[in-house]
Amino acid sequence: MAGHSQFKNIMHRKGAQDKKRAKIFAKLIREVTVAAKTGLPDPDANPRLRSAIAAARTANMPKDNIERAIKKVAGGDESESFEEIRYEGYGPGGIAVIVEALTDNRNRTASEVRSAFSKHGGNLGETGAVSFMFDHVGQIHYPPETGSSDDVFEAALEAGADDVESTDEGHDIFCQPDEFHAVREALEPNLGEPSSAVLEWRPQNSVEVGDKEAETLLKLLDALEDNDDVQRVSANFDIPEDVMERMSA
Repeated sequence: MAGHSQFKNIMHRKGAQDKKRAKIFAKLIREVTVAAKTGLPDPDANPRLRSAIAAARTANMPKDNIERAIKKVAGGDESESFEEIRYEGYGPGGIAVIVEALTDNRNRTASEVRSAFSKHGGNLGETGAVSFMFDHVGQIHYPPETGSSDDVFEAALEAGADDVESTDEGHDIFCQPDEFHAVREALEPNLGEPSSAVLEWRPQNSVEVGDKEAETLLKLLDALEDNDDVQRVSANFDIPEDVMERMSA
């Protein structure tokens, strides 16, 4: 298992699934709110808002929830004000970790993120401590049934993308951050709406971890992603299949 953003562990009970779903919805609504505030509260004139709405729809969020969040911003509601913050640090085994958050309380979020690192064998560093080991890119994902790897590659090339990775799990198209929205929109006429489109921290190299480090690392990632303020977590780990099998046995 290679690690990067939006790591998700397996849910075993419906109660846990429902709780996770509610948490995902809350994070998506927060992104919609911030996107609407950073530009016009009109998706046709705000590429970031269009992407946030697309992500919410992909997660099957009710249309009313999305529209209500946008209307609050359009109406001048300042009751919710979020700040974008990036944290960087090292997890067990020297794994580099980047945490992106949207928070209404910087001190609370910093304390909780620092605590998660400390409790799970990691250390929170300064901004820039590990980001040089990643490339900040736009990542646009399409499911396998979208088309052949050749078809997707041709569409990505025409849209101005930099790279494409096609696997059994689908097609990931990468581009520069400042070209993210333009590439995404250029792809849609040929490939349709993507299943996800986000700005990612893509590891330049992966670090393999053993049994002991893997278990603690996954607990750290779970703790971080479970935080209401954390939007995305990226890490440069690789867990070999035999280690994953022993962990799930």
